[in-house]
Amino acid sequence: MSNPLVSVTVCVRDGEQWIDGCMTALSTQTYRPLEIIAVDDGSSDGGTEIMQEWHDPQAERPESNGISIRVLQQEPLGLSAGRNLALKEANGDWVAITDIDCRAEPDWISVMMASSEGVEAVTGRVVFDEGRTSVSKLRARKIAAKFADRAEKTTLANGPCSMFMRENLVARGGFDPAWYHAEDMEVSMRILASGGEIRYVADAVVNHVAEESLLQFLAKRRRDARAHVRIIRGYRGMKHDFTSDAKFIAPLLPVVLFGWSSLLLFGPPENFTAQMAPFWIVMASCFLVALIAFRIHILWSCVLWIGAFEGCIDAVLGRNGHRRLFAKK
Repeated sequence: MSNPLVSVTVCVRDGEQWIDGCMTALSTQTYRPLEIIAVDDGSSDGGTEIMQEWHDPQAERPESNGISIRVLQQEPLGLSAGRNLALKEANGDWVAITDIDCRAEPDWISVMMASSEGVEAVTGRVVFDEGRTSVSKLRARKIAAKFADRAEKTTLANGPCSMFMRENLVARGGFDPAWYHAEDMEVSMRILASGGEIRYVADAVVNHVAEESLLQFLAKRRRDARAHVRIIRGYRGMKHDFTSDAKFIAPLLPVVLFGWSSLLLFGPPENFTAQMAPFWIVMASCFLVALIAFRIHILWSCVLWIGAFEGCIDAVLGRNGHRRLFAKK
């Protein structure tokens, strides 16, 4: 019996620096038969031209390695809309998704397909490059720890490294453009809610470029928290590990605010003596050192609270995929 066709999809907007690395990794996959569908989501940098150089529907160029590569274009409508377009154009029995800043190992699809029997989705392991900054090293360690604890029967088909049965994914509505961020989590919840199963395969590896920018890191964590509010509302009581770090990071901001107010607002006690001065100096110094040492974690905690607040506003106004909070059913 021949292998089923797998359609690999990837979207890009203003990511010209990542295109060649991602497309090279996809075109050197060992699995056959395979097709690649790339979507240019309204890039304004040089990404459109670079992506078009990969367009090879008939697999005639040597760099295509016998794989049909189609490049589609759309207005800047977002990741969900781009993946939906690729899903509509896909011919495969299975549709795999990845991100433009990822580099799949050559056997990524082969390993997932070998474990696809009896499940609706298969997800692999993302390995982040540690890069050169404290932010990129933190991100790499956190992701490694998360995947190390993941069970074979999992709750999240990660966006950079997953594969879905196309027919079932289409029947569930695909990737709704109304969703604000976390479209992979939404699809995963729909699969689980209907009794489907997602299988995690640690040997199906996708490498992610280093996330070295603090601002980029914080912006992504803020979006995670904002989307988390919608997920909680839409899938009450369902277990997931989308923001598993939040339970450790979110409490940092209240702790810092309490400590800061205790030291600065209340100050030393009324019976303060010169002998007590070293103690208060040490206390203040330790607190300051902690703020400096864990500054990234504290900023992370701040943006989680900001994102959660924005998610609540989304719920009140009924936007970004939310049903309006006080709307009549």
